[in-house]
Amino acid sequence: MYLPRNLISHLYHNVQRTYHSQSPPIVVLVSLEPDALCACRILASLFKRDFIPHSIHPISGYNDLATAGEDLVQPMTTQRGGTGGVVVCLGVGGMVDMSTTLGLDNVSDGDDPSGGVQIWLIDARRPWNLGNVFAGRPQDALQEIDGNARSRQPDVVDGRIKPSFKAGQGGIIVYDDGDVEQDLGAEREAYIALSNMPHVEDDGEPLDDSDSASEVSESINGAGHGTKRKSWSGREEGDDESEEENRRPRRRRRSDSSNTITPSPSRPPRGIADSVPCTPSRSPSHVPGSSPPEAPPPSPRKLRRRILRLRRKHESVLYKYYSLGATYSEPISSILYSLAEALGREDNDLLWHAIVGVSSLELYGRSMTGVGISTSLDSGGSAGWGGQRGEQIRQILRDEVRRLNPPDPADTRGENARGEAYGVIPTTARSPTDTSIRLSPEPRFLLIRHWSLYDSMLHSPYLAARLHVWSDVGRKRLHKLLAKMGVSLSQCKQSYTHMDMELKRGLRQSLLTYAPMYGLDGLVPPSASAGRGKEGWGFVRSWGWKACLSALDVGVIVGAILEVGKSGMHTDGKSYDQPGMKKEVFDEDGKLEAEAWIERFWEAYDALGKYVTGSAMVEFVIDLPHYSIEALKQGLLTAQHLHRAILRTGSSLIEKRQIRHLRAFRMAVVKEGPDVQLFTHPAALTKLALWVGEAIAEQEKEQRGKIGKHGKGTPLVMAGLNEARGVYVIVGTGGGGGVVDIALQERRKQKIEAKARKKHEKEEKREKKRLERREGSHDDDEEETEEGDSDDSDDDALDERGYGRNRFGNAFQEVVDETNARVKIDSFESCVVEIKKEDLSGFLESLSMKAVIG
Repeated sequence: MYLPRNLISHLYHNVQRTYHSQSPPIVVLVSLEPDALCACRILASLFKRDFIPHSIHPISGYNDLATAGEDLVQPMTTQRGGTGGVVVCLGVGGMVDMSTTLGLDNVSDGDDPSGGVQIWLIDARRPWNLGNVFAGRPQDALQEIDGNARSRQPDVVDGRIKPSFKAGQGGIIVYDDGDVEQDLGAEREAYIALSNMPHVEDDGEPLDDSDSASEVSESINGAGHGTKRKSWSGREEGDDESEEENRRPRRRRRSDSSNTITPSPSRPPRGIADSVPCTPSRSPSHVPGSSPPEAPPPSPRKLRRRILRLRRKHESVLYKYYSLGATYSEPISSILYSLAEALGREDNDLLWHAIVGVSSLELYGRSMTGVGISTSLDSGGSAGWGGQRGEQIRQILRDEVRRLNPPDPADTRGENARGEAYGVIPTTARSPTDTSIRLSPEPRFLLIRHWSLYDSMLHSPYLAARLHVWSDVGRKRLHKLLAKMGVSLSQCKQSYTHMDMELKRGLRQSLLTYAPMYGLDGLVPPSASAGRGKEGWGFVRSWGWKACLSALDVGVIVGAILEVGKSGMHTDGKSYDQPGMKKEVFDEDGKLEAEAWIERFWEAYDALGKYVTGSAMVEFVIDLPHYSIEALKQGLLTAQHLHRAILRTGSSLIEKRQIRHLRAFRMAVVKEGPDVQLFTHPAALTKLALWVGEAIAEQEKEQRGKIGKHGKGTPLVMAGLNEARGVYVIVGTGGGGGVVDIALQERRKQKIEAKARKKHEKEEKREKKRLERREGSHDDDEEETEEGDSDDSDDDALDERGYGRNRFGNAFQEVVDETNARVKIDSFESCVVEIKKEDLSGFLESLSMKAVIG
């Protein structure tokens, strides 16, 4: 089932009405990523305000999710003596069949598979598992258990939840951000049709196209009335259940796990074909006065072939959807903030968590074409996670910042307003009690408030790729840029907060003047104007005199804590991986490693928290909430250490020419060096892959003048060695092609609308002539219309669904099915796998023959 966006608060209101202090706690399963962490913070805040008991459980992968299902979810079911409850999945399980993964499908006939457990599924990864979206309603399985057909419940129609949906009903409920209703119309129709279709054995025989779909619908109508439906071979439907499982489309599995995850739609429950009859076809007309001859019933063989043809047609629609490749939709932190708005609970704390969650997606290359490098906009900033749609989300967040943070009436001289108008990057709060959020023209530098200007520019992936800072020539270009801006090396190498104020005030204008000379047009957003507003501006929050951080800074710090952990850094900034220092212990199957990741989750969770500490210490802020910023500031060393390692390792790979170009992608392996242990975490390895991939893409642009692979970009496979476990962690990233071009998209939209208007005018003209002369057919006009419809086919091909998407997840699964490589697919990111060290070469050889970009 899926919950439409306009009913986003419906389920929460049901919980408010039914939950009390003695109710079983709501179980919240959270993936280990900044966006899900921020969403968890928002949801936990809402639960605390309404005194709703809840427990939070970090989930590191599919194995961990299956364990949580066995230990946490199954005991809640009525079959195990529980009373039901609610499970909220944040960034977890959107691409797999959750009923199978959580073990809710192993029940006897006649029982409710959900056991009264309601699962809220909120995930930004796509494609959806359509079984979660359009099925997920266990009550449907009970609609016909005694041969008496009953109509479906009126509160769920074709998977869509109606406002009449009541509390206490179990099932899987997907929170729709608008994509399901807008983009999955064909998939919904195909899935529902397959669910209503009787079971027919398919032995793969070729079928002709002589039978019509209407005859199939008519045949299904007549064949679906019985106490128990049987297959065409005479066996009951339940006898062929295992064969149907093997035939249905599958998208992924975990080869290194005993529990197989199949994201294909689950087999429809019994009785659905009887409960929802198909529309009968129109009967043929007969000569008046003559008795219509009775048509002979179709033979079983002919009827079977008709049904198989229609089944294959619908299955091809689902297969095509699953084969499109990975993409990302609206961040879940943004969805949870929308929930808070619908409840009237929005405030600065929740808004800040949403802003950090949305900003963090850019760090991990999550876009409308999956994990890959993002392209910069001419207006500054970046294309972010979703091109035009992403910019719309950020504009809404800017409007929320203005609404919840009005100008300070005490600022009579307007100094703060003038500072924002001049585009000065804020580095301090406005007052000791200032905890507001402000808009800031953030340059594409890294941790500029907490590093020197030189280091901030040097470690920026955007600057590194375009200036080639891994070489001496690139460093000299950076020095020349600083010289043109009038900033000496001695000034730019000291802490940014201690730089000369005149230099800081003129920094943005200098960048706007000289950055385009080096191809850095999107380095900073342009000046605010009436036409463009503050497009591309970032977000900054103050914690009194204690700290001033941008949202991207917080995303960098939280991500570093999740990937390295504060315990992985010494107080002097050195890594524990150095000789004589403590090292983490890993086991062969990675269980201890997953436990260490979960400990880092709680460190990051605390770093984002707000709690009261000694309110009597400072008298003039005794009435204000106290913000603990120290935990977040302690993560700065970790973030700086990680990005120094990315610069060192990426520069080494490029300078030593260790990046190989295979048939379908480029490949690099990190197996030696002082920082190799850092890149055993998939997220840290992804950041390194994006750094290297962006550098390669810029080199291709300089050499060829365009992105390679017909505009799709050259994808990159990065492998990191985990010597302790004897495995390679592999990440596949896209090449930056296929990103939404807003201007081109608008031109194509206008062209399509003009074509539709022209066609409508011709239809009206033709209809008018038909009324004037009924005997005329006007064949000429029809031919003109058909010719007009064939125009601009090339433009339509560029808009093909799935163009440029990351298909590494599909390619990984194909290689696993074809080879004997020992591969573990456990990450929620489909483009991340683990493979035994000995099997790497054969795996990459097979992978090079696959289509990895849509």
